[in-house]
Parts: sequence; C-alpha cells; structure tokens
Amino acid sequence: MASAQAAPFKSNGKSATGAAPAKSAPPVDTTMLQVMAPDGRIVDHEFAETIPDADVVALYEAMLAQRAYDDRMIKMQRQGRLGFYLACTGEEVCSYAPAYALREDDWMFPAYREPGVALWRGMPFQAWIDNMVGNVDDPVKGRQMPVHWTARAQNVVSISSPVGTQIPQCAGTAYAMKVRGTDSVACCFFGEGTSSEGDFHVGLNFAGVWKAPAIFFCRNNRYAISTPLHKTTAVEDIVLRAHGYGIRGQLVDGNDLLGVIKAVRDAADWARAGNGPTLIEAKTYRLAAHSTSDDPKGYRSREEEAEWAAKDPLIRLRAYLEGKKLWDEDREKASTETAGKRILAALTVAESKPHPSIDELFNDVFAELPPHLVTQKAELVAHLASGHADYEPKS
Repeated sequence: MASAQAAPFKSNGKSATGAAPAKSAPPVDTTMLQVMAPDGRIVDHEFAETIPDADVVALYEAMLAQRAYDDRMIKMQRQGRLGFYLACTGEEVCSYAPAYALREDDWMFPAYREPGVALWRGMPFQAWIDNMVGNVDDPVKGRQMPVHWTARAQNVVSISSPVGTQIPQCAGTAYAMKVRGTDSVACCFFGEGTSSEGDFHVGLNFAGVWKAPAIFFCRNNRYAISTPLHKTTAVEDIVLRAHGYGIRGQLVDGNDLLGVIKAVRDAADWARAGNGPTLIEAKTYRLAAHSTSDDPKGYRSREEEAEWAAKDPLIRLRAYLEGKKLWDEDREKASTETAGKRILAALTVAESKPHPSIDELFNDVFAELPPHLVTQKAELVAHLASGHADYEPKS
C-alpha cells in the first residue's frame, strides 16, 4: 500500500487568519548600533555630543574600579575568605551604561553580572561589600550567597540564582507603572542562554500584549556557563525574537559605552511614549570565567579569548578619552590605586562585623512564627550551644 505524502508547504504571504501581516509592527533593527568604533573613533557625532565629557570620564573610572573590585573578590575567594564570586570582566558596559541612561525613578531587575546597575545608582559601596562577606549589615541578611545583593533605596530589585525569574517580574512591574499612569520604565537584564527559558516567553509575551513600558536587556556574551550560543538557540541574533512578540528590537555593540547608552535611551523614550517594550541584544564577551566555580579552558580556545580581549570595552573607551586629552597613564594609575585602597578599607570593615543573628533564618516570612519553626529554632539554638556544632556564628 502506497503511503500518503503531504503536499509541500507553500506560503501565500498571509497569516493563519488569511490577513496580511500587520505593517505597523514595531521595528526590529538587526543592524549593529554603534556610536564608538572599536578603535575609539566616533561614528555618530550627533549622539556622542549629547554626553558630557565629564560623565564619560566618570563612567570610565567607575568601570575601571569595577575591574579592580572583581580582581580583589576573586583573590578573596581563592584565599577561602569568600564562598563564591562572579565577575563582570569585559561586560562592564552592559550594566554601567543602562544605569546611566535611565532615570532614578525607573526600576531595575538585574541578573548576577550587573553590579554597575546598583553602584552607579548610589548603593553604598560598604553595603555591596557586606553582602560579599555575609555579615550583620548584609542587605539580604546573610540569606543569599555572595553577588546576590539588593538595593531597595535605588529601585534595584534583589537578585535570584534561578535564571529568568526577573523577566516576568519586570514585565509585571512595568504594567503596574502603566496602570498607575506614571512614565517610569522597568528594565531587566539576562544572558543569551536565559532567552531559551520559559520565563523569557512569559515576560515578553505579556509585555507585548499589554504594551508595558519595559526594557528587556539581553547581554549576549556567547556562553551560558559552558554552553555556546549555537547550542541554546537556532537564531543568530537574539533580537530577532522580538518579532514573535510584536515588540521593538535593537541590536547594539555591547562593548560600546555610548552605543549602549543610546540604545537604552531610545528604548526608554519609546516606552514612555506609550509604544510598549523593547528587546535589546548587546553583543559582548565574558573575558573571565563564568564564576569562581568555572574553568573556561575546557570549552573555549585561547585564540578566541585573545581575539575578544583585543575588543575590551575599557581599551576602546580609554583610546577615545586619550584622543580627547581627557585621560593619561598617570590618571589610570591613580584611579586604579584609589579603587584598590577603597576595596581594602571596605573589606577590613566588613570582615570585622559579626554574622547575622540566627533569628534572621526565621524572620520576614510569617507575622508570627508557626509552631514547627519555633521548634526548629529551639533545636538549632540548643545545637549551637552544645559545643558540637561545626559552625559557630561570629558575634
């Protein structure tokens, strides 16, 4: 018996309803947005002139300091003084530029590689270091691992380890802003691997339907820990996914400080005008390991790393500043030394502080502690007092 064969699929250029695709769909721009070329030359003078030189210098100093902080924290972990650390080396632009571009009343939902979002907005540096150590003044009260801070006063929401949870939270917050009639926006950050998670679909679909004033900032550093991009998605550019949600999309050079500022500002203007969300894909590279638990030598070549090291965003920005006579080697050394002294002073203070109270393990969930937790707390206190515990809180 001959098997039936399906007729080849032929597109009639129409949607499933028979109607032609809407011509008013938001634009998805896959042309790489750049304001500053890799050699530091300006290719969009009109926009570059809108950013004061003093601000560019301050942003460079902040990112240079961030690199010093990351270096020190990794050394701390290797010395056994931190349990974990995750650096943003090579990706500093992807947090400091959006923090600069947005307003203080906008809400930020970072992943774990965006320290600049909070530090640029004014999170006390000591509080950031206290979180790394997990002492009594840790903003999350010692309940999280290092690099999982929160900065409520700066409208920066706490970080979660499960990837993607911040995306629907951002969409919901943005919609709440719309309902309340404000012109604030919400911006969340995630890696390219997270764009294959269900939370990505939930958040972008909701925001697209309700035209929520949200910015979805995808930091494409090519690897989801050790998994390369081509093993997480079949699309070459993550920004193409904006088409599926009927939202605006913009591809940007993630190592271009001014380019990322422009991309985020354009997205914010679009949202504040009532046009809905934007998906931004910032192409960059993680120069460091994923975390102190990772060794990238097992999944990427030294040649690839060297190629991207030459594209270091700080090298590019320094070339630009030196070309304008705004920076030199003396300022570089002085700024690096200042950052080193700052972090050592903060660490000295942080390590001198006691651990959080055992009570913090049980607080902030129930208005009144239920009986089973009362029992557990009593058992823990007795165990610590017995002299047989492996852990002794520092008081």
